[in-house]
Amino acid sequence: MPEESARAGAERALPTRPLGRTGMHITRTGLGAWALGGGGWAAAWGPQDDRDSIAAIRHAVARGVNWIDTAAVYGLGHAEEVVGRALADIPPSERPYVFTKCGMVWDPNDRTSTPQRIGRAASIRREAEASLRRLRAERLDLLQMHWPPQDGTPLEEYWGTLLELKAEGKVRAVGLSNHDVAQLEAAERIGHVDTLQPPLSLIRRGAAADELPWCAAHETGVIVYSPMQSGLLTGTFSAERAARLPADDWRSRSPDFTGEGLRRNLALADALRPIAARHDTTVAAVAVAWTLAWRPVTAAIVGARRPDQVDGWLPAARLELTAEDLDEIARAIEATGAGSGPIRPS
Repeated sequence: MPEESARAGAERALPTRPLGRTGMHITRTGLGAWALGGGGWAAAWGPQDDRDSIAAIRHAVARGVNWIDTAAVYGLGHAEEVVGRALADIPPSERPYVFTKCGMVWDPNDRTSTPQRIGRAASIRREAEASLRRLRAERLDLLQMHWPPQDGTPLEEYWGTLLELKAEGKVRAVGLSNHDVAQLEAAERIGHVDTLQPPLSLIRRGAAADELPWCAAHETGVIVYSPMQSGLLTGTFSAERAARLPADDWRSRSPDFTGEGLRRNLALADALRPIAARHDTTVAAVAVAWTLAWRPVTAAIVGARRPDQVDGWLPAARLELTAEDLDEIARAIEATGAGSGPIRPS
């Protein structure tokens, strides 16, 4: 029995990397909870069954994923509630880290209106307390500012508030999401930026040129989001499926999912199939592994609405793309004209 248990543990273990200076070591892929917020809000992915969400979270944890990324705004609080419910019965020693975000405030009387980007200190503190309640947690492992605010709050105020929450023990680490190098520099002068969460995929590659080198130079952990570009790079998406996206799915309004943009993106996904076949894996895993091949990237956030979707991208946590693979992918990017930004990790 001990030998069987040890073998099962070895199979479950996934590679980890230190998340900057935070002291946390996280698996190279983490579960993203955006779609788990369900429908009925401005940036929804459409309806979602909470039972499927909870099953996906528990399956990811059982397979060795040791962190979940969510945000207060996902489902207007609902995604955090679902994560809290899913983890409630998991023993503390087996519970994953939970990372969330603040700075997006919604109107409870109009769920379909666009949430506002608010940075005032009092608002951030209220959001942090609400996240703790919804997640059923005593401390947040990581709290990140979701976007630069649009209410006129200076960076010094909102970043200073996050640093205060860390000093008070309400959060273990603090970071920024969707911030550029100039904003990172300004924040770093006030207090260390533990993490950055930028978008990065084979289609959206801009962060590789600027933010990733900055993070490497400042020992800032990097967790990238949308490595499969919201489903386009899964290998299972199609023009027919794009045409069937309901109006309450934000992707139905995105240029990446219509017209020439869609054609180029699907052509790039098709070009990954020979590489996936050589590694006996999925197109989704290749797409995610490409983001992990950038040295400053600590880990990638990958969404899943059902347990089987977790299994589709989980191999990326162990997949090492060769120099030949990366060259082939770079040629495919050039040939299809998909996206923008640097085309090959060094």
